[in-house]
Amino acid sequence: MSDHGAQAERTGLAWRRTALAATACTLLLLHSAARRGWGATVVPVVLAGATVITLTVIGAIRERALRKAGIPKSLNPALAVTASALVVATAAALIAVR
Repeated sequence: MSDHGAQAERTGLAWRRTALAATACTLLLLHSAARRGWGATVVPVVLAGATVITLTVIGAIRERALRKAGIPKSLNPALAVTASALVVATAAALIAVR
């Protein structure tokens, strides 16, 4: 007998922690962009904000899937690719802005 509730809660908490860390990074980027006078420095901020939203949505979807009885469906590969692409795009934008 397994406890799907605990697994779902742990997974949900992990996704929330990740989204919270991404939010902190986004706020730091926002502060840096404001100090530099905006311009091109806003691009990484927008991409990082989109990453936060994506991580939050994926976390909610995953937690909901794990809370259902039975074998949970795997994470949609399109969501995983989207999150990864946003992280890479944010990193590339940061490198380009520096």
